[in-house]
Amino acid sequence: MQRTSADAAEIARFDRLAAEWWNPVGPMRPLHRMNALRVGWIAGRARRHFPEAEGPTVLDVGCGAGLASEALARQGFSVLGIDPSARLIAAAEAHAAGSTLPLRYRLAVPEALAAEGAHFHMITALEVIEHVAEPASFVATLSSLLAPGGSLFLSTINRTLKSLIVAKLGAEYVLRLLPAGTHDWRRFIAPAKMDRLLAGAGLRLAEIAGMAFDPLTGIWRESRDLSVNYILMAEG
Repeated sequence: MQRTSADAAEIARFDRLAAEWWNPVGPMRPLHRMNALRVGWIAGRARRHFPEAEGPTVLDVGCGAGLASEALARQGFSVLGIDPSARLIAAAEAHAAGSTLPLRYRLAVPEALAAEGAHFHMITALEVIEHVAEPASFVATLSSLLAPGGSLFLSTINRTLKSLIVAKLGAEYVLRLLPAGTHDWRRFIAPAKMDRLLAGAGLRLAEIAGMAFDPLTGIWRESRDLSVNYILMAEG
């Protein structure tokens, strides 16, 4: 049996949300609101990093029903979205059906692609690492999937008192922005620990930024504040 950092309980939790994933006012509405910032941040840096490339290949790990995968494909990137949930992959394929986007999906974990010797210019894992069983193994696998000169993009939540109040208690139990139990604060990863995980996988942290949510406007903006949500780019 192939070793994987995927967590069966987490897969089951998100599997139950498949039918509502593309509903912008449903349980995944925070991801809908966050998506423009995440994808714009990634695309801007990718175009600087790959100025000569036409449509760099992207592996979107833990793609869910395809929010980021579709948006990245619309930016001109050639995207493969993978997820260990069959229901989420089916929802992603159904939403993209009939489009001519450079986009495809596959029911898979990153370890399976690594075993096949696959490589990509860019890898994205957005709001995923806080849900895996073995973060160090996960990052090492992603590193092995990068082509020479490639870039890894991760977004996640810092492990601070503020993130416990805002991203866990506030988002799940007060504002009801997320289903209760979506996150386990103990799995949140501080930037310093993330830097060590990247270094252990042979990667260098190239850039990092905070992502701040304005509850009055419902808009996410790039910020210098890393105390809750943050996004990063790493290179080999």
